[in-house]
Amino acid sequence: MNRALSFAIATIVILYGVAGASAAAVKPGDVITRENASEVAGLVSPGNYGLVRQGMEMKIVPTRDYEWPPPYKSSTEQYSPQVRLGPNGELQNYRAGLPFIVLDSNDPKIAQKIMWNFQFGPSYTDDLDSQDDAIASYAPGRSTPWSVYPVGQLAVYRNIGRAEVAPITSDDDAGSGIMQRVALGPIIVPIEPPFWQLPWDFMVRYRYSDPQRGDLVWSGLSTWGWWDEEHPGMGPTSYLVGTSFFGNLDMDSLFGFAGRFADYDFKYLGEKEMLAVVHATNLPARSCAADGGRTICPENWELRHVYVIEADARRNGGFGDIPPIARRILYIDSQGWFVTASDQYDHGGNLWKTLAIFNTVRDREYPDSKTAVYSFNRLFQTAMVDEDVQSGYSTILFTPSPDRPPHDTWFINQGVISSHWIIPNRFTTYRAYFY
Repeated sequence: MNRALSFAIATIVILYGVAGASAAAVKPGDVITRENASEVAGLVSPGNYGLVRQGMEMKIVPTRDYEWPPPYKSSTEQYSPQVRLGPNGELQNYRAGLPFIVLDSNDPKIAQKIMWNFQFGPSYTDDLDSQDDAIASYAPGRSTPWSVYPVGQLAVYRNIGRAEVAPITSDDDAGSGIMQRVALGPIIVPIEPPFWQLPWDFMVRYRYSDPQRGDLVWSGLSTWGWWDEEHPGMGPTSYLVGTSFFGNLDMDSLFGFAGRFADYDFKYLGEKEMLAVVHATNLPARSCAADGGRTICPENWELRHVYVIEADARRNGGFGDIPPIARRILYIDSQGWFVTASDQYDHGGNLWKTLAIFNTVRDREYPDSKTAVYSFNRLFQTAMVDEDVQSGYSTILFTPSPDRPPHDTWFINQGVISSHWIIPNRFTTYRAYFY
């Protein structure tokens, strides 16, 4: 069985390269500007096409494979054959690696399987620490941001699917049932002297394996508050579950999509060749001079084979009666299982926001990196653009901030983040210490 899976994985890589070469609307060496944006109209999402038309420049480069980390590949070969979907789309018998290596477009459950592959993709499996980030927001007609918020850390700890850092393959965590922890902050708001900067906000989010159990979210603004998606009327921070905060960003858009699966109905819309940024040149990312800094450019875009998934928010989900974003169209890379772009729609069926996600693949952030140096290539997200196409406001999450001196900021599967670190008390202690 392991040999069969190894062959299947290798075959996917070969077919991926052939499929990527088959789309001839653009070719390596082409430079796309607002003047010739029509050349990529069918190769980017409708929302991303709007970004190109307003000035986001693209350099077309050859498609390159994204090789899975060897521990992830081994976990897939060992554990994928036993994975099943439950009657409500829940994951059963999952240990680590890619849950579903073979997908059939005629399978009525293919959308759910693709989403689980995205959830447990190869980019990071154990823990992630992204430091010294920033959120910059731009208003229509302005070439400088109207706000810039430094972000101390974006940290993730996964309790299941672990492939590299003990405990392998799961951390029972005293029977908590937690699938994943996420921490974001502190987010700093610059204000006038003598209080020139203050820790403004931070968030800790627990997600459970049980689909019937809602997320637990703690948020702080000078003092701690809490929000439980099982009791949406009890908390003051509704922006944490879908509406915007700090510009256009919402928590369910982190990494392209971070929503709780039980709050969505997923629909498979097909597969196609799309342009995406997977091997970016610039880290940190550079804001785009051609469109007033509203996006990232110029950057390397390559043809990728993607799955297109529609995520419709349920009205009886954890958002309350009316979810703020009614529908999301997700473009998921079929080799790396990360979201390359997403378009978001309001309740009138109108395009509301678009996400463009910028990644690079390398074994270290910088040539002279000394702390985070890997024995194989990793996927680093350099930035995520979230533009409101209706109002014209745009927000960029820089990971890391371009305003900090170059230094190691990405720590993937290094054991830097533990299950005992992402807890509310620990986070507040760190918050006070960091600043």
